[in-house]
Amino acid sequence: MSAAAEVKSPTARLRSAFDDDLYGKSLDTRQILRLLKWMRPYRWQAVAAVAFVLVSALCAVLAPTVLSRVLVDEIALKSHGAGLADLGQRALNGWIAAHLGVAPLYAACVLYLIWVLLRAGFSYAFDVALSRVVLNTLRDLRRDLFAHLERLPSSFYDRVAVGRVMTRITNDVETLFELFAGLGQLFGQFVPFFVAISIMLTLSPWLTLELLPILPVAGLFTWVFRRMSRPLYRIVRQSVSRLNENLQENLSGIEIVQLYGRERENFARYSAINRDNMTSLNRAFAIESFYGPLISSLSFIGLCVIVWGGGRLVLHSQITIGSLILFTQFLDMLFQPIVAMGEQWNVVFRAMASGERILQALDWKDALHEPEHPVPLPSELSGRVEFRHLTFGYDESYPILHDVSFTISPGERIAIVGPTGSGKSSLIRLLCRFYDVAPGQIFLDGIDIMNVKPGDIRTRIGVVLQDFHIFSGSVYDNIALGDPNISREDAQNAARLVHADAFIRQLPQGYDTPLNERGRNLSHGQRQLLAFARVLAMNPEVLVLDEATASIDTETELVIQDALRRLTDGRTSIIIAHRLQTIKDAHRVIVLSDGKVREMGTHAELLARGGIYRTLHELQFQRIGEP
Repeated sequence: MSAAAEVKSPTARLRSAFDDDLYGKSLDTRQILRLLKWMRPYRWQAVAAVAFVLVSALCAVLAPTVLSRVLVDEIALKSHGAGLADLGQRALNGWIAAHLGVAPLYAACVLYLIWVLLRAGFSYAFDVALSRVVLNTLRDLRRDLFAHLERLPSSFYDRVAVGRVMTRITNDVETLFELFAGLGQLFGQFVPFFVAISIMLTLSPWLTLELLPILPVAGLFTWVFRRMSRPLYRIVRQSVSRLNENLQENLSGIEIVQLYGRERENFARYSAINRDNMTSLNRAFAIESFYGPLISSLSFIGLCVIVWGGGRLVLHSQITIGSLILFTQFLDMLFQPIVAMGEQWNVVFRAMASGERILQALDWKDALHEPEHPVPLPSELSGRVEFRHLTFGYDESYPILHDVSFTISPGERIAIVGPTGSGKSSLIRLLCRFYDVAPGQIFLDGIDIMNVKPGDIRTRIGVVLQDFHIFSGSVYDNIALGDPNISREDAQNAARLVHADAFIRQLPQGYDTPLNERGRNLSHGQRQLLAFARVLAMNPEVLVLDEATASIDTETELVIQDALRRLTDGRTSIIIAHRLQTIKDAHRVIVLSDGKVREMGTHAELLARGGIYRTLHELQFQRIGEP
């Protein structure tokens, strides 16, 4: 294969889309606008939040204006400062004093308290409204992301670690909360910033111009801080993803870890990743710790400029003392947004990386073929299955099935055997439409399965796997799987037929007994019996048993043999098994080897032929002398 072809291969594209090296290169407004699509249902709440922050910002400016221009200039110093901005607070204070019948000093205290309380109230309302908008938005985003990941085919999860996918839907979505909340808080900081600048220019343009050069210096330090911290937080995101992947892998396989004494090696590997994460975080925190005091020093320099330059203007009666005090109080409003920007910048870029990863996951088009005009399956299938010259490979360059052709008649019980890796389970995956095949290769009742919706096929084919998955919920929930057509009586009848009813009724709460994660409070044999009950309850026309009895003890296997015979009677059945004693009653046996059909016939015919099947049979039964 050429290098160019390999770059464009599905595997390469998949790895690229879920590569840890992805990170936000800049404040991508297009990406933010795409993410804001999930905020659209809550836009009026967002508008209300903006209104709240505007009122809060106005109150934040009015409170110090009352303190400086009214209390100090008007009342204490009798310096009216005609023409200087007071935002109407002196007139409002006089109106309050006249209507309440109190001295102007008390009226100023009341007015100041009003603005302080209003600022606190509207600031609280803004925080609550913003949080609700962001949380509702991210809830919908997480829901849509999960729904999309559910629709991705098995081939996707064959090549992508589950821990890495989990990072998208957990850590990355949580980081987006920091992005939206941080941008909202920055907006709340910059509103009083511009209002304060406007008032300061009105009070003293020269003093304002002397103070403003400090702001670009603070902005420069913020830019340097961003450049230094951004790659560190990218490394942190990589290490977090690797930590999740390593943790999920080790905890899901904890029995193997303990069985083979891998605790020390796995702990060392996890500790190394954790150590890399800590090192990167320490470096990032060191930069943050340096940035905060630096900005604080610039704030003190700004205060010195105000005292020095403003003091001269006061001595020359160009501004009032109250105006000078107002400048010092507005200084915090000038520096707070810059400090907040520096603190939020790393969050913004980290969130941009998360947003990019989430959008790439949502945009990933590795989906199964959906026919434009799907053919409906008949209400009752006869169960005829046909493979016509089927050739397939998970990687197109390496086919694992080669020109496989055979037909299963309605109601026929067929067994597929062969060495490990011969393609047995792949046949089942293709029949159940977990992967796409070329048109005209697999037929169900004469209908090309590529012309049928994958979901429609899976409702008509019941599959029992060796690795039976237990979901959180009760025993009944795990049999019915939320299907409203399966009543409790149906579930009990299915369990009774496969001899699972007896052990279920011995559980503490019977069919209502909650099952632990992966069904740890059941034996492996009991979980397999539950699997039989699950597939029987759905009453499929075609039944597939993929190594379904491989992990059941001999006694349990004898118990379910009768149930299996009744289950498969009159129903098209495909049995994949390594244990050949379980397939003696099959109507036909198909032997696969190296992805090709090598032999086909009854159990007796294949033994008499003396080929691959006989060799497998002799290897399996030579110790017990069974014929």
